[in-house]
Amino acid sequence: MVKTNSPHAWWLAARPKTLTGAAAPVILAVSAAYGIYGHIEWIPALLCMAFALLMQTDANLVNDYYDCIRGVDTEERLGPERACSQGWITLPAMRMGIGVVTLLACLAGFPLVWWGGWECILVGIACVAFCFLYTTLFSRIAMGDVLVLLFFGIIPVCYTFFFQSPFSSILDVPLSVWLLALAQGLITDCLLIVNNFRDRHTDAAVGKTTLVTIIGERSTLALYGAIGIISVLMAICALFLLSRSALILLPLIFLPLHLRNLHLLRTINYGKPLNRVLGITALSIFVFAILVSFTLVLVGSNHNP
Repeated sequence: MVKTNSPHAWWLAARPKTLTGAAAPVILAVSAAYGIYGHIEWIPALLCMAFALLMQTDANLVNDYYDCIRGVDTEERLGPERACSQGWITLPAMRMGIGVVTLLACLAGFPLVWWGGWECILVGIACVAFCFLYTTLFSRIAMGDVLVLLFFGIIPVCYTFFFQSPFSSILDVPLSVWLLALAQGLITDCLLIVNNFRDRHTDAAVGKTTLVTIIGERSTLALYGAIGIISVLMAICALFLLSRSALILLPLIFLPLHLRNLHLLRTINYGKPLNRVLGITALSIFVFAILVSFTLVLVGSNHNP
């Protein structure tokens, strides 16, 4: 039994298992900075991590709230239980919680202006805006995958690295980091693909359009597999730009794990058991970032004094 509005209820609403997806791009970017410059600016790194975790929590709360008031979380729901629909958190409390977490995220992100300039405020506003727009609009018109690529890949990786660098513009971030950002964004999209693959029949029934409902089951499975391979190859290309060491092939270790996940996705195919694949995919995203980050640190230690 979960007590209404209790700390345990808020913990469940925050969906802690999803926070690894927010932490991964920050870890990757900081490791890239170490690999290139041989040192880490810890204050902006920690601020980026705090902002990322708070924004992910905020997105989870927003999703919980709006799915509840729209009546999306019905008996036919296949995903994990949600706090508002289960009565663990009341709607007024959830609105307050969303406001508090949004404010905390803004407070964590604002000092980054010192390292990145005033344009960071616009980036922060975009992060907050799309945190709300994802659930209320873009996830329903097959744009969720694009947002994942942007807000779990390009923006967090490139800007976290930018705060670690001597550059005066985000456009000066090297190609290797852009490739790493794309790789991380793509691999994170696998989580959304599994989520939408599980819900493909219920989404189609209520008129919700996702990439999965557009391209179909077989193409989705092929896409899931291809993304893992492409992400690993992009990471290796990025590492190749930094080093010619054989160490850059370490990300290949990720492929057997990804292909195992694909096999489970294809075998289970439908229903609540796919939540297991969702959990494993979330873990795999973090493993990918840690594996590439570890390689970046090794490569950096080989050529940094």
